[in-house]
Amino acid sequence: MTDIILASKSKHRQELLKNAGVSFSTQTADIDEREVEAPLIQAGLGGEDVAEVLAIAKATEVSKTNVDAYVIGCDQTLSLEGQLLHKVKNMEEAQRRLLLLSGKKHQPNAAVSLIRNGEVLWSHVEVATITIRKLDPGFIGRHLSTAGEKVLSSVGAYQIEGLGVQLFEKIEGDYFSIIGLPVLPLLAQLRKLNLVE
Repeated sequence: MTDIILASKSKHRQELLKNAGVSFSTQTADIDEREVEAPLIQAGLGGEDVAEVLAIAKATEVSKTNVDAYVIGCDQTLSLEGQLLHKVKNMEEAQRRLLLLSGKKHQPNAAVSLIRNGEVLWSHVEVATITIRKLDPGFIGRHLSTAGEKVLSSVGAYQIEGLGVQLFEKIEGDYFSIIGLPVLPLLAQLRKLNLVE
């Protein structure tokens, strides 16, 4: 059986693939994401391109030590009014992030790539648009207190698959991509390569 490796420590991405019936192992890429993206941002690239380059970089790094394995790389960026946002570091930053997103539309950009022996076989980016309802600071504080520190694993400081859904007014786009992995296009590609049925 051909090895498939997910180059991600994200439990949500692992769960999505596992639930889809894909047999895989995981290995985290040892790259400095901020270092990789700095020249991209300086060159004026947007969130979609940054996410794709990071997904490819992660899979390529893992591919170096796994000959003949098919390595899946993933990344997600968040764009707000042309600005690229990163994960928050603590609950205080999470509160500021939700205040910033309040009443606005933002775009989660989810990228996935497939690499074998350092060669990019395929890559794809899905962009969703989420409208956050108008939130008052008191509600945000109560919400974060209930949701807990797991919100720190998300660039938006929310999790759509949990209490974060209460923050949304409207969602346009693919649910799986908002979680961080465009599963349907990935499965289609894995079928083309006869890696899944």
